[in-house]
Amino acid sequence: MAEEKDNPTSNGDPEAAPRALSGNENDESTSLSAKDEAMAMVGEEEHNLDPAVVARAVRKIDWFLIPAMIFGYGIVYYDKAILGSAVLFGMTTDLELTVTDYSTNPPSVDTSRLSWATSLFYFGMLAGLYPMSFALQRFDLGRVLGGVVVLWGGVCMLTAAVTSYRGLYAQRFFLGFVESIVPTGFMCIVSGYYTQLEQSLRQSWWFSSTGLFTVIGGALNYGFAQIEGGGLKSWQYIYLLAGTLTVLFGIFCFAMPNSPVTAWFLTKEERFAAVERLRHSQTGVRCTKLKMGQIKESFLDVKTYLIFIMMASAYTMNGAVSGFGPLIVSTFGWNTLHSIVFQFPLGALCFIVILLTGYLGSKIPNIRLIMLILTCLPVIAGCAIIWKSEWSYRAAAPVVGYSITGFFGGTVSLIITVGMSNVAGHTKKSFMAATIFAAYCVGNIVGPQLVKSQTRPQHYPELWLGLIICYIICIVASATLYVVLFKANKKKAAMPEDEAERAKLAFQDLTDIENPYFRYVL
Repeated sequence: MAEEKDNPTSNGDPEAAPRALSGNENDESTSLSAKDEAMAMVGEEEHNLDPAVVARAVRKIDWFLIPAMIFGYGIVYYDKAILGSAVLFGMTTDLELTVTDYSTNPPSVDTSRLSWATSLFYFGMLAGLYPMSFALQRFDLGRVLGGVVVLWGGVCMLTAAVTSYRGLYAQRFFLGFVESIVPTGFMCIVSGYYTQLEQSLRQSWWFSSTGLFTVIGGALNYGFAQIEGGGLKSWQYIYLLAGTLTVLFGIFCFAMPNSPVTAWFLTKEERFAAVERLRHSQTGVRCTKLKMGQIKESFLDVKTYLIFIMMASAYTMNGAVSGFGPLIVSTFGWNTLHSIVFQFPLGALCFIVILLTGYLGSKIPNIRLIMLILTCLPVIAGCAIIWKSEWSYRAAAPVVGYSITGFFGGTVSLIITVGMSNVAGHTKKSFMAATIFAAYCVGNIVGPQLVKSQTRPQHYPELWLGLIICYIICIVASATLYVVLFKANKKKAAMPEDEAERAKLAFQDLTDIENPYFRYVL
């Protein structure tokens, strides 16, 4: 697969795209298979649309996709976070996840096995991200997504059969591998169905289940904590429920269309409107051809590295909270059930902040990176409060600090939105989606390793200082990205514009760098 055939500009010069596309019509770069699949439906010329039809199409897309993605990603978050509550229900003892050293006075507890059980999930996800993302691009989306999600449900239920920490290590790795298909798939689905302006709110809707299922999952776990009879332990019932819900979601996924071009729940007129309305954003719909030129461009694009740094830094918070949150709260002098209940305010705040930032990002132009920086500040404050407050019996201050760290949900949601709305070319979008969640994995791997059980009397100083440093890094990277995107837009705005040419290039599957009419959103 030669690079010059995948990349119409070949030299990365945005002004070369129109010239290259007007050349040899038999060249692979201009063949229909190398273009966006929307081209076959709407062609190269702009069409007038009935606003009523457009509104009806968007409404149907919202009702089909958004509730399903909220539920789907909620399950993704729930079965990862279960470990944080399950350890309070005897899982640590049953699987020997903690080791007590009675030779010390008082006896010390080593939680490194629990840290690795948390981190290995993300090693598995890291291994699956890129192959899963490109499989979704290359093959039928519904069949691939549905098949893998059903497999994920089975793997989740098998947790109940694990009898040792070694078995849990293996199960967690494979669980992460199969779950990797969901977040990257959802990001690409949103970028293929919605305009740049709309993506902020829609990405936030499905990602808001991070907070929503912290509350719902906490309520379910609270209920399971009351179970005393039966042949299984409480933590085993929790995993069986999560796996069953996942299988049901997987069955639904088989009905997922590849793009608005083939959306069976829309009429023919609505499908045409759903595709044509995306022309102005220049982000495209879907192209099944894997283009090595776009992968190379992704590696050379500074945006890729800045987004990676931002996501990895921000998600260290989740790595610590999802695996150790209830356990840390219990050290404030609260019992097991109280520790679960205190996940509610954190989850509720996370849910509200994600939706609020998504809404504002869809209404106010070029405010996303500013909001991203602002949401980092309460997280830093929360970590400082937990670290420096007194951890007396049933202490209130560290619980308040713990709750306001829920602002991290808005930070991460905005990183996803900024990353996905500022790339074009389907292979590049798949690469960016995988990169965002590769960074997510790095953050989740690092976070649990910052929890050192032997420093509990000092209030886990490595954890809180490490998180504060990570969020400062996120702020610096976000400010740098703002400057990069602002300068890129200024350079593109200086070029002459031709509306006919803009319409022609919209569905050529060009990248954001190749396409002179693509504009970055800040």
